[in-house]
Amino acid sequence: MTQLVVFDIAGTTVRDTGLVAKAFIDAFNEFNIDVPVMTVNQFMGFRKKDAIRMLLPQQNEELAEQIHDAFTRNMLHIYENDPELQPLPYAETVFQQLKQRGIKIALNTGFTRTVTNTILQRLQWTIPETIDMVVCSDEVPEGRPYPFMIKTIMQQLAVTDSQTVVKVGDTKVDVEEGRNAGCGLVVSVTTGACPRSELELYKPDRIIDTLAELLTLL
Repeated sequence: MTQLVVFDIAGTTVRDTGLVAKAFIDAFNEFNIDVPVMTVNQFMGFRKKDAIRMLLPQQNEELAEQIHDAFTRNMLHIYENDPELQPLPYAETVFQQLKQRGIKIALNTGFTRTVTNTILQRLQWTIPETIDMVVCSDEVPEGRPYPFMIKTIMQQLAVTDSQTVVKVGDTKVDVEEGRNAGCGLVVSVTTGACPRSELELYKPDRIIDTLAELLTLL
C-alpha cells in the first residue's frame, strides 16, 4: 500500500519550457564557455552544482562556484518573472486526490532551497495545504542519484518501509534515485527532459504521459 509519493519539480510537476537549460547555457556563456543544449539536457535532475562540475571541460572548483552563482541568479530571475510559470496539467488535482486517500506528498529537486522557494511562492504551493514536505539538493550530503533526499523525506514523514514509496520524475537520475532508495514503484513522465524512447532505456517500472495516469498505478 502506497504511503508516500515523491515528485520531482521541473518537468514533472512544474512546466519547464527549456528555461532551466537556457539558464545553464547563459551561466556558462558568462565565462565564455559554450555548452550545447543537448549536452545540458543529459544533466537535468542532478544537483545543479554537480551538473556544472560535470559540464566543465576541466576541474575548477572556483569557476564551478561562480557559474553556479550565475545559474542561480538566472533561475531566480526566470521564476520571479516568467508569466508562463505554472503547474503541469493534473499536478494539483493529483495532489488533492492523494491527500484524500491519505497518501503523503513530497517534492524533491536538484535546485537549491532559494530557487525552490521562489517556485513554491509563485505557485502558492504551501505545507501542509498542498504538499507535506519539500527537500532540496543543498539540504542533503549528496544529490541524485544518491537516495539522501528520499531517505530524509521518509524519516521526517515517519515512513519506514521504502516499498511503500513511489518516486516520480522525468530524468535518468530520478529513476536511479528511486532505485537507490529502494522505492516500491519508480515512475517516469514524458512531460520533461526526456522523450519516452529515452526513458525506456532507463527501465523505470512505468512510463506515463501525464500525471493523471499516476493514480491508476497506485
